[in-house]
Amino acid sequence: MSTPTRSAPFQGRTLSEVVNELTEEIRELYTADEVPWVIGYSGGKDSTAVLQLVWLALKGLPVEQRTKPVHVISTDTLVENPVVAAWVSQSLDTMRKAAEEQSLPIEPHRLIPKVEDTFWVNLIGRGYPAPRPKFRWCTERMKIKPSNKFIRNVVRRHGEAILVLGIRKAESQARARAMAKHEKGRVRDRLSPNGNLPNSLVYSPVEAWTNDEVWMFLMQQSNPWGHKNKDLLTMYQGASSDSECPLVVDDTTPSCGDSRFGCWTCTLVDQDKSMTAMIQNDGEKKWMRPLLALRNELDDVSKEKDTRDFRRMNGRVDLFNDRVIPGPYTQSAREAWLRKLLDAQAHVRKNAPADMSNIELITMEELHEIRRLWVFEKHEVEDSLPGIYEAATGEPFPGVPLDEQLVIRADEIGLLREVCGDDEIHFNMIRELLAVERQYRTKARRKGLFESLETVVKKGFYENADDALDFAMRKRELRENGTLNDPEPQAMTLDEKMNDASA
Repeated sequence: MSTPTRSAPFQGRTLSEVVNELTEEIRELYTADEVPWVIGYSGGKDSTAVLQLVWLALKGLPVEQRTKPVHVISTDTLVENPVVAAWVSQSLDTMRKAAEEQSLPIEPHRLIPKVEDTFWVNLIGRGYPAPRPKFRWCTERMKIKPSNKFIRNVVRRHGEAILVLGIRKAESQARARAMAKHEKGRVRDRLSPNGNLPNSLVYSPVEAWTNDEVWMFLMQQSNPWGHKNKDLLTMYQGASSDSECPLVVDDTTPSCGDSRFGCWTCTLVDQDKSMTAMIQNDGEKKWMRPLLALRNELDDVSKEKDTRDFRRMNGRVDLFNDRVIPGPYTQSAREAWLRKLLDAQAHVRKNAPADMSNIELITMEELHEIRRLWVFEKHEVEDSLPGIYEAATGEPFPGVPLDEQLVIRADEIGLLREVCGDDEIHFNMIRELLAVERQYRTKARRKGLFESLETVVKKGFYENADDALDFAMRKRELRENGTLNDPEPQAMTLDEKMNDASA
């Protein structure tokens, strides 16, 4: 049997020829107009290759022609793989200094989601369940919105923007089909329209390169801003063989859950192969074990019956195949997730290398927002977050006391619990009724008070989950028999789902 032959890299052309041709093309596109460029940089191989090509091309221009800015944007979800996040952060710092020294108009930007959009604020604060393919609330909030906001601001200031991305047809069949579709609308031969961002075009200089060709370029062409590409290869070798996490600018881009280097909390895949491989392949990365354990626990659907409410956030009980659709995480579950996260952070700070000793798995800004959500939106007046924080860190929580703002003092909540006994549902109902009344007490007009109180009472109507299931099934039967004039709830929009956390 004959051995299958492999095609020569770059179709038999030399690397030098390919690089010279691409850098010349980049220079022509760059000098053709005044439209600023935005390069998506994840720190992985493809985006690094693209940025190197642009860097080399600009260095080949006279200084007086380096007139328009080239923004390099990197989106940090705040739950990136810590090793990769550290790599990208160091690379951006090195890049900024090198661009200044070499008189290049390259401006690095680290983008992060708004605090209300972060992973932990939504999961621990609001109670959103861990993301699933049919309820992927994370990508839009944590990756798409920060990058799109930056790009739209560039477009608003300059009228247009050109996005330079490290997307390649060889990544997947879906990517190849999407790129082929956009090629039909190309202008100037290489710029494709972006359907999700008006007045922006996409340039993908390495779109025809294979995986091996990308690595050949990176290993034979030194990094022009001084970050070592061999270290990048080492990082890849320590993990699995999937592709890097791309810059996500729309929901057609493959999720980071399908890529090598994504969020360490990602539950959109069966397992985090990259972190698992890093821990197994490198004894110095065993400090990441608590992160992997926490991620696997988030992914364990068998525990959802004990961790999620049987009601949606608005109190509604919905059925699917004669079972209740679970809602958001319960108060006790959210408190448990916070304890485990802070314990993992303490472990990492104690056992990780010196450059990771100050790692933040959750920021102080996120903790303050979670506390606000718990106390003022969920009416959990026990204000348990400061105590959880102090128990995990050994330090007092740097926040002001909230006693004067609460409808019932935290140290008096025990009396209410004593009256309600083990009836958690009615304890929560009374606590929320008191909070609603307090909320309306300070208003000049109290319109809507009774409707708000009624909503709380309906939410606390049930004895337990079994009672809610029985009630919902009887109601459905009456509706189907035509004896109940109560239409089925309308399908929720995406925004409603994201505010409901119970898809």
